[in-house]
Amino acid sequence: MSWGTELWDQFDNLEKHTQWGIDVLEKYIKFVKERTEIELGYAKQLRNLSKKYQPKKNSKEEEEYRYTSTKAFLATLNEMNDYAGQHEVISENMTSLITGELTRYVQELKQERKSHFHDGRKAQQHIETCWKQLEASKRRFERDCKEADRAQQYFEKMDADINVTKADVEKARQQAQLRHQMAEDSKAEYSSTLQKFNSEQHDHYYTHIPNIFQKIQDMEERRIVRIGESMKTFAEVDRQVIPIIGKCLDEITKAAESVDHKSDSQMVIEAFKSGFEPPGDIDFEDFTQPMKRTISESSLSNSRGDGKSEPKFGSKSKGKLWPFIKKNKGAGPEDFSNLPPEQRRKKLQQKVDELNKDIQKEMDQRDALTKMKDVYIKNPQMGDAASVDHRLAELGQNIEKLRLEVQKFEGWLAEVEGRLPPRNEQARRQSGLYEAQNTSAVNSCAQDRESPDGSYTEEQSQETEMKVPATDFDDEFDDEEPLPTIGTCKALYTFEGQNEGTISVAEGEMLYVIEEDKGDGWTRIRRNEDEEGYVPTSYVEVYLDKNAKGAMTYI
Repeated sequence: MSWGTELWDQFDNLEKHTQWGIDVLEKYIKFVKERTEIELGYAKQLRNLSKKYQPKKNSKEEEEYRYTSTKAFLATLNEMNDYAGQHEVISENMTSLITGELTRYVQELKQERKSHFHDGRKAQQHIETCWKQLEASKRRFERDCKEADRAQQYFEKMDADINVTKADVEKARQQAQLRHQMAEDSKAEYSSTLQKFNSEQHDHYYTHIPNIFQKIQDMEERRIVRIGESMKTFAEVDRQVIPIIGKCLDEITKAAESVDHKSDSQMVIEAFKSGFEPPGDIDFEDFTQPMKRTISESSLSNSRGDGKSEPKFGSKSKGKLWPFIKKNKGAGPEDFSNLPPEQRRKKLQQKVDELNKDIQKEMDQRDALTKMKDVYIKNPQMGDAASVDHRLAELGQNIEKLRLEVQKFEGWLAEVEGRLPPRNEQARRQSGLYEAQNTSAVNSCAQDRESPDGSYTEEQSQETEMKVPATDFDDEFDDEEPLPTIGTCKALYTFEGQNEGTISVAEGEMLYVIEEDKGDGWTRIRRNEDEEGYVPTSYVEVYLDKNAKGAMTYI
């Protein structure tokens, strides 16, 4: 099966067919380009969709993504982002493996086709030229033959005419012979030209044209094979990303299976639990005895004995149902004292963790600069060691400030967790507010509801109430004598006691220890009869004197 033998006379049709084949290839390239654009557009839409529903950083919405259901949704969004990436891979691979390659191939194909058909036209022009030469030789032979016949007839006529002179007859004979010789020469030329043309025509139709048409056939078959391979690549590009897309879908399924309704319900409890007990029954208020009115205390109060106490006359039970009253949405105090105990503890712990992370970052920077300074000291040509001293000093100050902040918040956290007595206790003892008639649960409420900055409200008193056994509370209030010293201590660092219940000390200062660290990181010390408070245990070096315990006191 060869175009050269089967289609030897279909030059024009082959030219049209091969042009159609190139048009088909260009149409397929255009199709793939549009497919890549669709894939890119789809990937972009998926990414925008994923981004649109991503939680905003440092927002309330981000906090909501701690539940298993919202975590699963977040995982779905992330997987959709990866899913979009695979469609981008499809677009890129189709562009490089199909569109780019076929575009270059089309240009080569056009050049090759042009060359083959140029050779074909050249061969046709050559055979047409040979044909024209044959026709000219043939017409010349025919003309010379006719001229020879006419000359022969004229000679015969002159020879038969008795009136014609012998000279005229001889002239006619010579003319006839000349024409006959010219006819013979034309015959010979025509015969030679005919043989040459037949040879050229044979070569044209059995050698030149078949070779040219065979090249065109090979070119067309390569085009067909190439477009078939491109279609196969088209499918393979999609097939290559199917496993990864499958993994994305598997991860979405896995995330969906991780949704735990029980866990989410428990997290709701942890998020909103106040730590308070529900309000108890409200006692009957007898207004028939004006001078002996008693107002029952809510079960939110931690009362002595039978659970009742006498508040000041005219006080209101305003805070009894506080959990059901809308809270003020304004900015809360630094110690979160406006929150219920459980929520306050979580906020304080979160703040401590954040500060510790900040301290670690500052320490990492300081360590890096210290190493850099050591390198500069050993190799002065690399830099000036003194250039980092200012930054190291700044980092040291920042670390110290952050540590003080951590101590402050750890102190508040200790109060909430019951590991440290409230820091306004000593101030209240010195101010004489603890009188015999007030050593009841009312005082306990007043003490507990006071925030570290000394301010409190009646509503907050209900929220921050701490349950303390009545006997211990009374004993502490009745103890008017200062605590005995149990040793001495030396301040290793300067500490600024900015919060109530703490005391400021200077580096190297000697003080008296009146209460050891009970595991909460604080030691109670005394400077003189009127100055005592808590300092971080890590800031002092303690020298306990067991023999002198209870003997060294201020008078």
